[in-house]
Amino acid sequence: MLIESPVAANAWRAELALQFARRGEHTRLTQRTHTGPLRVQKALYPEGGAVCHAILLHPPAGIAGGDELQIDVAVEPAAHALLTTPGAGKWYRSAAPWARQTINLYLENDARLEWLPQETIFFSGCRAALQHRVTLGAGARYLGWDVWCMGRSASGERFERGEFQTATEIRLADDLIWVEQGKLSGGSTILHSPAGLAGRSVCGTLLAAGATTSSELLAACRALVPGEAHALHGITALPSLLVARYLGHSSEAARAWFVGLWCLLRPALLGREAQPPRIWST
Repeated sequence: MLIESPVAANAWRAELALQFARRGEHTRLTQRTHTGPLRVQKALYPEGGAVCHAILLHPPAGIAGGDELQIDVAVEPAAHALLTTPGAGKWYRSAAPWARQTINLYLENDARLEWLPQETIFFSGCRAALQHRVTLGAGARYLGWDVWCMGRSASGERFERGEFQTATEIRLADDLIWVEQGKLSGGSTILHSPAGLAGRSVCGTLLAAGATTSSELLAACRALVPGEAHALHGITALPSLLVARYLGHSSEAARAWFVGLWCLLRPALLGREAQPPRIWST
């Protein structure tokens, strides 16, 4: 259970609701409502009309203590959407209030959704609570990742203060197929324990849900080696779910490995060749 917290008087509360629908051979962004500084500017079609790309914008560029963000995405039957972000997300240190992000992703029958944000940086001293829920109808497919940086290693900052909480769950046709909860306190021994982050400052998880991974595809994914020396990584295939993990010190290397996995998984699970969003190169 994620912690409940009061909202600070000067905090941002932002909500974004998106709905994607299939219209003939095209996926359209049919609903886009927002409150506060969270929005999508326009629908993009870099690979033709079948897949709708959208870039999630948070103009303040960072999340401070007391801020609350909620993103709700609904993908109607047979529609295909890809969501990403223009740059790294940042969670700033807080004197006391918690900041919260809730993401609800609903995929109706045979829908496709890719959740591919750029990395998220948790400043030392932040108090962050994240909740991520994915609900899939029959035949739906979900492919998503998150890369988290604990502290700003490029500036020599470690995650020595603050707290980070996360809860993730995936449901497929009313069955709970994945649930995970975590808690990290700044400076705690779990940051260095082999059962925790093993002294690494970057951790990442990729989840591909809705289909059982073939042995050939699993072998191809496991043959892909990260570019960062001494990074820890692993891939597990479960019924209707593939899980990939990364532990290292480079968010760029973590994301590059996930992109490599995405290039293998996307054609097999979503029926389309990988075409990286242009925003990743800017």
